[in-house]
Amino acid sequence: MPAQSTSPSLPATPPSLSATPTGFLRSAAEGTAELSWTGREWLAAGEPLGERPDAAEATRLRPLRGLTVRWPSSPVPVGAVTALAAAGVPLHAAASPGWVDPELARLLAAWTPEEDGGGPRSVTALRREEHSVRLRRHGLRSRSQEPVTPKVSVVMSSMRPHLLGSALAQIARQRRVETEVLLALHGVPAGHEAVRRAVRECGLPVTVVEADAAVPFGDVLNLAASRASGDHIAKWDDDDWYGPEHLADLLLARSYAGADIVGTAAEFFYLEPLHATIRRTDYTGEIWSEHVAGGTILLDRARFTELGGFPSLPRGVDAGFLKAAHTAGARIYRTHGLGYVLRRAMSAEHTWRLPLAHFLRVATNQWRGFRPSMILEMS
Repeated sequence: MPAQSTSPSLPATPPSLSATPTGFLRSAAEGTAELSWTGREWLAAGEPLGERPDAAEATRLRPLRGLTVRWPSSPVPVGAVTALAAAGVPLHAAASPGWVDPELARLLAAWTPEEDGGGPRSVTALRREEHSVRLRRHGLRSRSQEPVTPKVSVVMSSMRPHLLGSALAQIARQRRVETEVLLALHGVPAGHEAVRRAVRECGLPVTVVEADAAVPFGDVLNLAASRASGDHIAKWDDDDWYGPEHLADLLLARSYAGADIVGTAAEFFYLEPLHATIRRTDYTGEIWSEHVAGGTILLDRARFTELGGFPSLPRGVDAGFLKAAHTAGARIYRTHGLGYVLRRAMSAEHTWRLPLAHFLRVATNQWRGFRPSMILEMS
């Protein structure tokens, strides 16, 4: 996997625009402050907050562990509070008055700011970020005017029929999007019993195409993508895990960032031979970057065609596609990686190859067993 890369030439959010999750900080360098109503305006950490907080105001609050909301007893304008939620600023209120939106009240009470004790097994910072993601979803959707459910064409290549049941089930449970599946069988016959069973039980429109094992991986993906009818193309890997709002989160990120290509940070890895989960945090989320996790690439179908599709390579297809897209001027945005886990078996089974020891060296957190973020919603 290539080293993290950002480019100063990529666009930043203008300070005049409404605050978005761009620039979220995983680690809180400061403690908890208050968000309170003075009778005329909201104060955040002691300073006035505009009715529509901008990126500069969100940046000022990023180092805080969170803000405790002090609601007045009578109804007041809540636009600023909702805007901070949309920006992913961690907000907390143990209780909220009845005039507050019930879903917002529930979210505010679901998390309590805690000091991070540190250590490779600590989940304090992770729980804070999970809370931020849930707030972002609520805040962004509460101000969205989008009435149409987006249609996403999910492109997946597989040479492992035994993984298809799980992969297709995860696509089928995606929320807030309409999906179709373009399944490219790479050296596997469509009549294989495991393939037929997985497709039959999926419950989604599935178009199956077959390609000989000798065909380059990039060409196999393009063969599947050529059958797409959705507004967006999303790449999906058959051996990884995706949360039920994976696609919806990517579409949200595309909307608030104005990006051509979106994807997630590659954070969580399940090291199958070691029965261990690691999290690496050197791949920051909510930034412009030349690199996203290959199994999470999403872009408009027209833009995909314009960029020429995936390169005709046997491996390194994702990196090759992103590099070519960046060279062509495509704007690439990386959102959070909490709803995605990469499976790593023996390195020979993957189109990009790194030893398991590499992942242990770069891990910030390490847990025994399969321990994804709660955003994955596996329980």
